[in-house]
Parts: sequence; structure tokens; C-alpha cells
Amino acid sequence: MTAIYNHLYDYLGGYMFVALALCVFTGFPVGLVLGGLALLFALGGIGLGVMHTSELYLFVERLWQTAANNQILVAVPCFIFMGIMLEQSQVASNLLRVLQVLLRRVPGGLALAVTLLGTILAATTGIIGASVVMLTMMALPAMIAQKYDVRLGTGTVAASATLGILLPPSVMLVMMADLMAISVGDLFLAAILPGLMLAFLYCVYIVSIAAFRPEKAPPVERADDEIGVANLIGMVVKGFLPIVFLISLVLGSIFAGWATPTEASGIGAFGAILLAWFNGKLTRASLDKVCMQTALTSAMIFLIFAGATAFSYVFRALYGEDLILDFIAWMGLTHWSLLFLLMVVIFLLGFFFDWLEITLIILPVFAPIIASFAPDFAPALGIEHLPAADQRSLVLLWFAILVSVNLQTSFLTPPFGFALFFLKGAAPRSVKIGDIYRGIMPFVGIQLFGVLLLALFPAIVFFLL
Repeated sequence: MTAIYNHLYDYLGGYMFVALALCVFTGFPVGLVLGGLALLFALGGIGLGVMHTSELYLFVERLWQTAANNQILVAVPCFIFMGIMLEQSQVASNLLRVLQVLLRRVPGGLALAVTLLGTILAATTGIIGASVVMLTMMALPAMIAQKYDVRLGTGTVAASATLGILLPPSVMLVMMADLMAISVGDLFLAAILPGLMLAFLYCVYIVSIAAFRPEKAPPVERADDEIGVANLIGMVVKGFLPIVFLISLVLGSIFAGWATPTEASGIGAFGAILLAWFNGKLTRASLDKVCMQTALTSAMIFLIFAGATAFSYVFRALYGEDLILDFIAWMGLTHWSLLFLLMVVIFLLGFFFDWLEITLIILPVFAPIIASFAPDFAPALGIEHLPAADQRSLVLLWFAILVSVNLQTSFLTPPFGFALFFLKGAAPRSVKIGDIYRGIMPFVGIQLFGVLLLALFPAIVFFLL
């Protein structure tokens, strides 16, 4: 019995992590799984003498400090409201038409317009489900009608719509900044070039396909009301300027230092209401629907946040972090080997879970470990001359961007890529799930190439800081 007691005393944190890996496949809500395991293993730790009963009261205190009393997290429901409201205001449909006209002469112009639309929507919504459904309903039927290859069309729509998880103001970036105790503004700035780099790589791939296989992306004919300078100016004023105005309100106020991310989220929500009113789509019924969807989405996010906070506290109290460090030392992993292993694990988890679950499970456990290797990463990042605290902060910032780009694949990889299900549900019946799976694979490869570029050239992340 003594041997069993000593074994459980030393390795209970490890069993907690194994239990989490098994229980997330049960289908129960992830927030309840995280919180339930935290309570169960805390009681086990109390029974073994690893924890004290009084530590259970710290759950409430930690939730208050990390969530309830955190002004940054107020931005989450505001950005969610902004994204859902824009979905109702038909801003995107007007913008797609403008981009389609402007890019008509470029090979693959319609697919490029969809990619640029997804990039612009990413800077306004950050709500992946809304972006995928919106782009699918607007663009995919048009691409099919223009004889576009179905696989190219579905891959373009899915990949472009998921840029919202990376480009600011992203809900994921707000939550990652809070979990890793880094500046939201700095994380927003660091994410801009990597997000635009991915969009550029998508465009290069589309233009290459259209140039060498023109039957996959034939040119689009102009409609009568798209001919003439006056008509074009009118379309730009109605379809392009409003969205630029909203982006300027949100991101411009943050980067100029006029508003915090929390304040800017409120500005964005109000700007989305103004655009809906401008387009004649602001009604009592639409406002009720947007508020209800915002409340449900925010509640789901904060339930998982509460469970993850409790889980990470108990995991550390049971010396789980020490077990991981000992395991790394036993394997003889270097700092680069550890980073590569984490990237592979996150990518594989993306086949089964979405970004929220992966973020709240992985970051609280592994971010401190990555930060402990900051002196080892510093020479490769060109920050070895900085104080130790600044090195840790910048390494965490770089790591957060690598994780963010990697997590974008979680929406696209079968069998449980949520963007694929959203796309299939909104696509015409002629589009098969096999076409969607095959169409998305080149874009997943592009995203993994993007992770590699950011790992090898970290200056891309730090350029705007």
C-alpha cells in the first residue's frame, strides 16, 4: 500500500492529464469535463496529502482574478456581437461584388476576391462559423456557376473564412493574451503580418492554379451595371468604404493608442450597429437574434474558461508541470525539439478539437515551460541583448503566433474540422464532402508552410512591434 501511495503522490498530476486526454472524447461539454476533473483530482490530492482542503476556495478567487475581474475579457462578447451583427447587415455581399469587379482581369479573379473578402472580414468579425457560412452562401454558388473547380472553390472559401481566427481583432488572440499574460495590443500587432502572409500565400496558389490550369478558374464576365466609372465608384462607396471605416475604428484606435482593446471592441460593436442601420437591416427582431447568439456563444466560451482555470490550478498543485519538465529532461529534448513536438501535438489535436479547447488545455500547461527556455530561443530571435523579462515576453509572443497559425488548421482538418461542416451545411447539395476534404488539403499544407516560415524567420512576427 505504501508503494501505491507513493506512486500516486508523485504521479497524480500525470494521471490527471491522461484522464483529460480520454474524457474529452466522451462528448460531454469540455468546460464541464475540465471543471469536473479538477474537482475530482483535487479531492484525490487532498486525500493523499498533496493539497489542502482550503485550496478549494482558491478556485473562486482564481476565477475572479482571471475572468470576472479581467477587463480585457469584456472584449470577447463585444467582438462576438460585432461579427454576428455584420453577418446580418449584408456588408460582405456588397464587398464581394466590388472585389469581383476590381479583380476581373486577374487569373482566378473570383477566387482571389473571395480570399480578399475573407481577409477583410477577418479584420472585422473574428467569428469563424459566421464567416464560413456567409462566404459559402455568397461565393460558392457563384463560383460553381462560373465553372470553377469545386475543390478549388471549397478550399478557397474554407481557408479564407478561417483567417478570422488569426487576424485581429480575434477573440482567440484576446484569450491567448490573457492566458499567457502578454499584451493584447502587442499580440494584435504581431499577428497582422503572419495573417497577411497566409492570405498572400493563398493568392499565390490560386493565381498559379488559374494560370497553369485555366479550366479550373475561368474568367468572369461583367454585368451591365458593372460597366463605367460612375457605376464602379458607386459600388466602391457603398460596398468598400463602410468596411474600411469599421476596420479603422477598431484597429486604428488600438494601434494609435486612442483606445484599449476592450474599448475598441465596444466601438466595433457600435460601428456594426451603424452599418446594419445604414443598410436598412437593423430591426428589433434582428437585434434580438444577435444578442441571443452573442449570449450563447459567450456563455460557452466562459464555461470552458472557468473549467480550464480550475484544471490548470489543480494540475500545477499536483506537480503536473514538474512531471512534464522531468519528462522533457528524460527525453533529452532541446528547446527546438520541444517546440517542434508541441507544434505536432497541436496540429494532431486539431483533427479532433477546435481552437478553444486546445488553447485552454495546452497554453496554461506549456506556456511557462516555453518561457523557461527563453534564453535558449533568444539568439535565434535576435533578442539576446534584452533583459530576461523582455526575452520571456517576446518568446511567449512568438510562441503565441506559432500556435495561432497552427490552430487555424484545426478548423480545416478532417474528420472534425468545424469549418468543413459549416461549409457543407451551407453549400449546394451538389457539393460532396469528399470534394471539400480534397479541396482543403493544399491550403492546410500552405498553413503548415506558414508555421515553418514564422519559426525560421521570427522577424515577421516582430516587424511591427
